[in-house]
Amino acid sequence: MKINLSKQTKEELELRHRTERDSRVCDRIKSVLLRDEGWSISKIAQALRLSSDTVGRYVCDYLENQEVKCNY
Repeated sequence: MKINLSKQTKEELELRHRTERDSRVCDRIKSVLLRDEGWSISKIAQALRLSSDTVGRYVCDYLENQEVKCNY
C-alpha cells in the first residue's frame, strides 16, 4: 500500500487536520500522511495507539475513495 500524495494534497490534509474536531478523522489523516512519509503500518499503529488492522483499513479507504471521512 504505497501512497504518493502531491504537495497540494498534503497541504490540504494538514490544514484539515488542524481544523478537524473529530479525533477519528484526525487519526485517519495522520495515518495517510505518515504512510506517505514512508512509515510502516505497524509503526503508525504504535504511534497512534491503534491496531495495525485499523490503520491498514484507513489507508485502504483513502486509496479507494480519496477521502478520510468516517462512515459511522
